[in-house]
Amino acid sequence: MEWANLILFSLGGRPVVLADLLSSVLGLCCVFLAGRNSKYNFWVGYLYAAALFVLFWTRNLYANLLLQPLSLGINIVGHYRWTHPRENEKSADNKLKVSMLDWKSRAVGLAAVLVCALGWGYVLDALFPADPHPYLDTLVTVLILSAQLLSAMKKWDCWIVWLFVNISQIILHLSVGNMLMSIVSGLYLANGLWSLYSWIKLYKNNG
Repeated sequence: MEWANLILFSLGGRPVVLADLLSSVLGLCCVFLAGRNSKYNFWVGYLYAAALFVLFWTRNLYANLLLQPLSLGINIVGHYRWTHPRENEKSADNKLKVSMLDWKSRAVGLAAVLVCALGWGYVLDALFPADPHPYLDTLVTVLILSAQLLSAMKKWDCWIVWLFVNISQIILHLSVGNMLMSIVSGLYLANGLWSLYSWIKLYKNNG
């Protein structure tokens, strides 16, 4: 996969390779479409999953690589749920309605995220001691999977989780001097804020 490491340009003194740029563009397109309530975000999501697989493979990031089948599975489930809603879940235009978690579900979900992040962080720290931020790494990863799962169920709360993900990623990438991903994470954050607003309108309009 030598093509994936083709250097396109430098940013902040660091080379930006084709795999970086491709995964960034696909990821942004995916969340942009999701925020606009478009089912086509899942088709882009499949390409995004493939791009991430190549990226992690070329970087020897096997811990992240092993999570991609789970992420792909969530994408497939979400694609089905969005396009095959039950009768009581349909909006006026026959799409899956936007819904919200109750406070009990939010508390349980937060506890599950913290437990999984701590457990996976401990394992990651033991297996890959070179990782400078194992617990922040795993927290971001678990939050991403949680946000994907909530998005698959079309829960408005997914955008709250995405905001935490985006802020964490900006901090993480700035800490290691990765300017490209810091900028990309900033764009994700802007999209998340807009999507938070647009989905609450859909929820109030029974959409």
